[in-house]
Amino acid sequence: MTPYSPFNSTFSSAKSSTSWFSVLLLILQIALCEVVIASPTGSVTDANQHRKAFMSPFATLNMMEGLDFRVGQSIFEKIWVFAPSSTTASDGLGPLYNARSCSHCHQRNGRGLAPNAGEQMSTSLLFRLSIPLSSEIPEPEHTVTENKLYDQTGVIPEPTYGTQLQTFAYPGGKAEATVRTQYTEQLIALHGGEVVTLRQPAFTVHNLNYGNLHPHALLSPRIASPIIGLGLIDAIPDEAINRQADPQDSDKDGISGRVNRVWDIAKQQMAQGRYGWKAGQPTLDQQNNAALRNDLGISNWLFPDPYGDCTPEQTACLEQAHGNSEGQDNLEASRKMTDALLFYTKHIAVPPRRNTDDPRVAEGAQIFSEIGCDQCHTPSYQISWPDTQNTKTIFPYTDFLLHDLGEALADHRPEFSAAGNEWRTPPLWGLGLTAAVSGQVNLLHDGRARSILEAILWHGGEAEPHKKHVISLTPKQRQKLILFLESL
Repeated sequence: MTPYSPFNSTFSSAKSSTSWFSVLLLILQIALCEVVIASPTGSVTDANQHRKAFMSPFATLNMMEGLDFRVGQSIFEKIWVFAPSSTTASDGLGPLYNARSCSHCHQRNGRGLAPNAGEQMSTSLLFRLSIPLSSEIPEPEHTVTENKLYDQTGVIPEPTYGTQLQTFAYPGGKAEATVRTQYTEQLIALHGGEVVTLRQPAFTVHNLNYGNLHPHALLSPRIASPIIGLGLIDAIPDEAINRQADPQDSDKDGISGRVNRVWDIAKQQMAQGRYGWKAGQPTLDQQNNAALRNDLGISNWLFPDPYGDCTPEQTACLEQAHGNSEGQDNLEASRKMTDALLFYTKHIAVPPRRNTDDPRVAEGAQIFSEIGCDQCHTPSYQISWPDTQNTKTIFPYTDFLLHDLGEALADHRPEFSAAGNEWRTPPLWGLGLTAAVSGQVNLLHDGRARSILEAILWHGGEAEPHKKHVISLTPKQRQKLILFLESL
């Protein structure tokens, strides 16, 4: 395939006379205004530490690559419209969808926001749907039909509503449902007298416009994650992750991380999962294209159906116009477009650490290790970046493995080999900038935790002993631990 370059792009439709040359000049002006520095750790990062801290490219990009980055960013921020429209490069939204743009979920490339009590779900919090294996299709059909579907998608879709609850619809159409949020609170007493209030979310589905959910329907809330450093994650060798796995807890340390084995659509084979809350996607490219399909209803080379998550039960949805066009490879997002999006998401820089000269931060790092947090939050990896001739050390603080985090965090919805109480260890880099970028802190898969300490206190299962250790720390020790995590 021809390497992606903005100069051989054909995103504009025949109906649009906009010159790409003038667009590129504008992008060049923006690119040259970026101020970037290289991190002393060897990863490439930007100097902006506040609102736009997650929006800069790697410092190593040359001028042409910087232009590619800006073209990809324009696609990430594109506002999609319904088909047919005057610009075929931007139509094809839905028919049912959760957002009109990638940036609506990942504002400033950061973490999503959880709704307040009584509010409907935000665009950065969505609900995955499925039913248990074999609950819908009886023997003997499920051995052929259902098992093959499960092997390739990791779930069995809810028969009427599919794999994701869509909260917006085409003009004149009906959204699938609305979801409201309520919280119950519990108090956790810490050593030293501090009391922390934790909130447990409860989500209720209203206004089901296409009939009742399956009686065994499984719903899982998922908040948008920050998208920094994804290209660096892509460069981590499989073996570096595989060798950390200990599914049988052979060393008897209480930690039994597992690799999720998922379906790689491009390679048509099972592969190591490393993206998503349950490590349900094998590559960044598939993660991107799955989001285009599920969240926006945009067809692409990995998911060519223009009707997104519409099911056979939703006949009106399947009768809507779609945006597949010859100018876009008979898709709604051409391969050049998704390649540009991939280049952008691969090259978003990780901000440099802060306050590293503060002795309390160094002491907090030691406490982090002594407690055993680094048993799952593996600090560093060696990668070849940007090519095999260059080796760098990166510090994502994750093992990318599945771990049992206890009943309180369980969604009871399997995904490939991930159980309902298992979650992938999320990267911690950029954690301390969450409030600056997103405006508030909403951690964990459903955004329930409003602080780093709250997130720690929700840990159970394999992490239960480590949580209890944090509870038993003195207030000064806990402060140092949090200062360290805020420095990442």
